Amino acid sequence: MAMYNNIFKITHNDVLPAQGSILISEPFLQDAYFQRSVVLLVEHAPEGSMGLVLNKKTELLVNTFFEDLKKYPDMPIYLGGPVSANRLFFIHSLGDMIIPNSVKINEHLYFDGDFNALLRYIQNGHPIDGKVKFFLGYSGWQEGQLTNEISKNSWVVSHASNRNVLLAEGEDFWKRSLESLGSQYETWTKYPKDPYLN
Repeated sequence: MAMYNNIFKITHNDVLPAQGSILISEPFLQDAYFQRSVVLLVEHAPEGSMGLVLNKKTELLVNTFFEDLKKYPDMPIYLGGPVSANRLFFIHSLGDMIIPNSVKINEHLYFDGDFNALLRYIQNGHPIDGKVKFFLGYSGWQEGQLTNEISKNSWVVSHASNRNVLLAEGEDFWKRSLESLGSQYETWTKYPKDPYLN
């Protein structure tokens, strides 16, 4: 089986991680949080990195936890990662004029901010589908940890359109993210999650 692992292993594509880039997991990664995952890097610095798993939707809804939101359209929660798994985070494209104290990820995406301002925005009748995405927990890497994982080909680094990031869902997004890198990565989308069962 080791031979097959080497054949299908993702080869590092020499794209360096940066704030706003995405990490696509290699197909053999078995971790419950990261199997077939795509992670948005919210922060990336020499001392460490923070990201959110984009495509792991839970059955939980933001509406359930906030009385004021119960009458509004469903707002799903995604599994952001294993750190602070009981805390709600969000990314959005609304900007820091609408959501003060937001952290700018790139020209179009922002992280967190004043949650009460977001509540008011929703309650004023503004739809947030494709504009805001909620997460429980986040993914974190200490100094040098992410670089080490990339060097071992656990992740391939890429970029995604902001709309894709906000609408990303399920294993299909993982597949499309790989396919966008070229035909050499398409092979991994066809490989079973657990090769030992084949």
